[in-house]
Amino acid sequence: MYSDPPPTIDALHEALFAGAIVRFGDLPEMQALAQFAQAFLTDALAPYDPVTIHRHFDRDALATRLDAVQRAFSNATEAKALWRALFEGIGFDPHETVRDRLLLRFQPPIPDDGAAHRARSTATVGFHRDSWGTNLYAQVNWWAPVFPISAGRTFAFLPELFDRALPNDSADFDLAAVMAHNRKADPTAERPKMAPRPLEQIDPARGQPVVIAPGEIIGFAAQHAHVGVPNHTALTRISLETRTLRLADHQAGRGAPNVDGRAPWIAYSLFRSVADGTPLTDLLGVKPLEPFVPG
Repeated sequence: MYSDPPPTIDALHEALFAGAIVRFGDLPEMQALAQFAQAFLTDALAPYDPVTIHRHFDRDALATRLDAVQRAFSNATEAKALWRALFEGIGFDPHETVRDRLLLRFQPPIPDDGAAHRARSTATVGFHRDSWGTNLYAQVNWWAPVFPISAGRTFAFLPELFDRALPNDSADFDLAAVMAHNRKADPTAERPKMAPRPLEQIDPARGQPVVIAPGEIIGFAAQHAHVGVPNHTALTRISLETRTLRLADHQAGRGAPNVDGRAPWIAYSLFRSVADGTPLTDLLGVKPLEPFVPG
C-alpha cells in the first residue's frame, strides 16, 4: 500500500496527486517530533499512562481533559517548530507552504456499554474524503502514530475508491456552521459531522489498516477515502496529523482529481503559512470561505 518517497518535492506531489500513499521511515525530524509528543503527553496526562488514560475518567471528564491537551499541543511553540523542521526535511519551502491545525488525535476504546465516544476530542472519524470538506485538491494529509498502534487501533484506506465517484452529501455540507459550532461548543458535546459522508454504507472492514511505527509518517492526497477503525482494543490510539498545501500547486490548478466533491465552499480559512503563520486568506487575497463551483 505504501510507496517510498520520490527524490524531489515536485515528484512527491505528482505521485500523491496520482494516488500514492508515501511512507517516510527514517526522517530524524519525524523521530524528534514523535519523541516530543510522547514527552508532552506523559507530562500533560501525569500520573496516568497516556494510552490507558480512558481507564481513569468517565466519558465527559475524559473528553474535557483530552480537549485541553489537544489545544495545548496545537499552540505549543516547540510543536510548531518541530513540524516546520519536519516539512523542511521532506523538502518543503516553508514560505511557499501553508498548513492546517497541528492536531493530536485520541481514539479511546469503545466502552463496555457499546456506546461509542462522540465528543470532539474522542470521536472516531467516519468514512470520508478530506477534499469533500475543503475543496482543496492540492491538499496533502500527514498522519503519524505517537505510540505503537495495531490494525485494530488505527485508520484504514480504501485506495480502490481514489478515482471512483461515490454518492455523497457534500452538496449540503455547511462548513461555516460546523466551524461556528466548534468555536462555542462544550468539549463534552457530541462532535458534529466534520466532513461530508457517503450515501451508501461503507464497511470499515473493507479498508486497508495503516500500521506504521512511532517515528514514521505517511502523506496522502486529501482525495483518498479513509475511515477510523472502530477501537475494540484495550488501549487508546494517539496520533499526530495535519494537512499542507503548496501555493504553487493550488495556483496552477495541480492536485488530485475531483470525482465527486460538491461542497459549496472552499475552506481557505483553515490554513496558515508554515513560515510565519500568515493566514492563507491574506496570502491569496481571498475570503475565509469562497464559493466552490464544481467543474
